[in-house]
Amino acid sequence: MPNRKKPLVVVTRKLPDIVETRMRELFDTRLNVDDKPLGQNELAEALATADVLVPTVTDRIDAHVLGHAGERLKLIANFGNGVDNIDVAAALQRGITVTNTPGVLTEDTADMTMALILAVPRRLTEGAAVMTGEKPWGGWTPTWMLGHRISGKRLGIIGMGRIGQAVARRARAFGLQIHYHNRRRVPPKIEELVEATYWESLDQMLVRMDIISVNCPHTPATYHLLSARRLKLLQPEAYIVNTARGEIIDENALIRMIEAGELAGAGLDVFEHEPEVNPKLQRLARAGKVTLLPHLGSATIEGRVDMGTKVIINIQTFMDGHRPPDRVLPSQL
Repeated sequence: MPNRKKPLVVVTRKLPDIVETRMRELFDTRLNVDDKPLGQNELAEALATADVLVPTVTDRIDAHVLGHAGERLKLIANFGNGVDNIDVAAALQRGITVTNTPGVLTEDTADMTMALILAVPRRLTEGAAVMTGEKPWGGWTPTWMLGHRISGKRLGIIGMGRIGQAVARRARAFGLQIHYHNRRRVPPKIEELVEATYWESLDQMLVRMDIISVNCPHTPATYHLLSARRLKLLQPEAYIVNTARGEIIDENALIRMIEAGELAGAGLDVFEHEPEVNPKLQRLARAGKVTLLPHLGSATIEGRVDMGTKVIINIQTFMDGHRPPDRVLPSQL
């Protein structure tokens, strides 16, 4: 039996070698060896010629960009869990299936969330900066660089999906009291596992929390979910940690409140206008008011390889004429 023609798969960014090698074995794969983000013309060319596009969070594929899609393009296999970079509804209207890579980043992102929950109240990045600064460390003293204990504090989790639940399990082990707000209440057995208190009203939860962790997806409904009004509900001693998407928080309002002493600080792994970082946030970081990380939540070798494996499975399943396991529909967003 003659071999079927391999589909042309265009990958927009550099992926782990083991993933790229397997893709080359299975598909006619066009790689981005230099790892430079594709410009609009390059992305348009990819859409016009590919059977499958494998984009990442750095590729904005809106309805206008999808207008360049050729008749061959039938699958966008996103390398990532979130699909807020893709207009899923517009893709569906053009007969293009969209998939993602759910589940494989849960533990990694929860680890990073917990790291920020520890780092901000305990002033870890400030302490690390002292050890690498120009001035020599003067040694231990009883009252220098005091932070705050996290055991016994109330943690409010916004978004109790896979990642939110994983954060809750870790935080409970550190002695935090778990509270959460979610579109739907989770099953009782999950609440019992981490002794979680559910708040139907986000506003009522925010007023009472010491630390807020943002773990919900970015959708039109969650854009600026933490608006200036809602941020003002928080106590001045409260901290915010965000490892989800920057657009969920009104970043300018957050900055103003930290500058004014109306919030104790923040730990941010994501930003509203990535890859740009607000210079005011950088100044606050240098002053020890916030901890900033360059979108490291899912940055483990194991996680990236697992993501690539899911992308390959989705492509193979689709090309074999079956529904891919990680298909994304507008109704799910």
